[in-house]
Amino acid sequence: MLRDIGYGILCFLSISAILTVVSTEYQICINTTTPMLTDEQRLYMVLMNNYDSNTRPVFNASQPVNVTIGITLTQIFDVDEKNQVITTNIWLDQSWIDEKIKWDPKDYNGLTVLRMPCKSLWLPDIVTYNSAEDYTDGYMEALAMVSYDGSVFWPPIVKLRSTCFIDITYYPFDDQICKMKMGSWAYDGFQVDVFNSKKGIDLSNFVSNGEWELVGVKSVRNVITYTCCPEPFPDVTFMLHIRRRTLYYTYNVIIPCIMLSILTLLGFWMRPDSGEKVTLGLTVLLAFSVFMLLIADNMPATSNFVPLIGIYLTTVMSLTSVSVILAVVTSNINQRGFREVDVPRWFRKCVIALGRVMCFQMIHLTNETPEDIQMIPLHIKGYTHTMKNTFSNDSGCSLIEYENGDCHSNNQNHQSQQNQKMTATQCNIREGNWELEEILRRLKILIDKDDEKERIDFYSKRWIEAAEVIDRFFFLIFIFGTTLSSVLLLVVMPMIKSVSIEGEIPVS
Repeated sequence: MLRDIGYGILCFLSISAILTVVSTEYQICINTTTPMLTDEQRLYMVLMNNYDSNTRPVFNASQPVNVTIGITLTQIFDVDEKNQVITTNIWLDQSWIDEKIKWDPKDYNGLTVLRMPCKSLWLPDIVTYNSAEDYTDGYMEALAMVSYDGSVFWPPIVKLRSTCFIDITYYPFDDQICKMKMGSWAYDGFQVDVFNSKKGIDLSNFVSNGEWELVGVKSVRNVITYTCCPEPFPDVTFMLHIRRRTLYYTYNVIIPCIMLSILTLLGFWMRPDSGEKVTLGLTVLLAFSVFMLLIADNMPATSNFVPLIGIYLTTVMSLTSVSVILAVVTSNINQRGFREVDVPRWFRKCVIALGRVMCFQMIHLTNETPEDIQMIPLHIKGYTHTMKNTFSNDSGCSLIEYENGDCHSNNQNHQSQQNQKMTATQCNIREGNWELEEILRRLKILIDKDDEKERIDFYSKRWIEAAEVIDRFFFLIFIFGTTLSSVLLLVVMPMIKSVSIEGEIPVS
């Protein structure tokens, strides 16, 4: 009985084994001969059989996976100077050898390349070390191109935001060098080794940017050993040399600043007694302040560098402020003439020297005080004494003749001419000496007032002329300072700057 049971079990096991072998052969036959599956389907099913995308695709664990990295730069999207971030559109080209997905093209009608979903394959964890955004989104799930020899090429499209150290010393004539450091984040160099491609950065599909010009590119491989780990960590650094296009800033910042500087220069040609000199200077100063606010919004808030355009605007604003102060000084000098004081001798000598250096024609400063003003008291005294002796018994008519100069020209024949001119209708009343004294006193008062007016007017003209000379001197200093600062800061400094990458590939 037991023997029969044993034979029955043995027969059952034999039949089960035979059925399993037949089923396997039948399944294989179906997979290889059924017309419902394409070559790519059959190949994909075979390659994915027992494939694990979580482990490195090497049979020998001591061997690293060599990953070649290159980028195809399509556009420089934006450069944020304030946050020091550059945004680029790139194709991140990655290639490596997957030892677990090789096949013979003859078995699949000459199929040499298969496009496969990237999720089905092992992918290197290549990241941008200096990225300015999180990694929650990941890369684009592009298809990977797998060759029959196991080589895999995966080029996802990436909008990359990376940090870039912005040096604004020569802003807006600045050049920037932005770096994108890429490598494996979790694997060391003994597990995943990265290399830069032969092309480095491909620019065949590059679209130029309206604000930045691409000057040169370069890619370099680095091997760094960090303090945390003894293993090396290789990376590939891609460098972009970009230069700011200055046409926008020339038309919107530099030319208006130069025009405002010219307006400040024209203020020196206004008369010193004009109050509009100060008003014009303050208006130009306010305009420069507005420009400073506009430029400050586009510059990073950093104390490491002072931009060139900021230095230029500060310099021009300082000169404009000085011009306002000088306008007040010249106006004050001009108004000193109304204080009825003469120009000090030392000040007059300095002004005369400046005028001669500038070839300024001076009239009042080079002339001394008129002799008739200095001799007023003696002239009136002699005039009074002569009138007393000559016209003590005469009438007012002879006084009029004396003022007309007839007395001095005909002094010897005075008595005879007087007898001839006097008639009964002209002079029939002779006044006494007290009348003559009153006439002379009033005449002296009139002459003194006239001479005082002339003296004050002379002093005022001297101060006005001194103010004009000083104003012209300040004008020459201001035009020299404005021209020097404009040429030095806007022409010379941008030309002598030296920013480049050693061994960079220039972009034509």
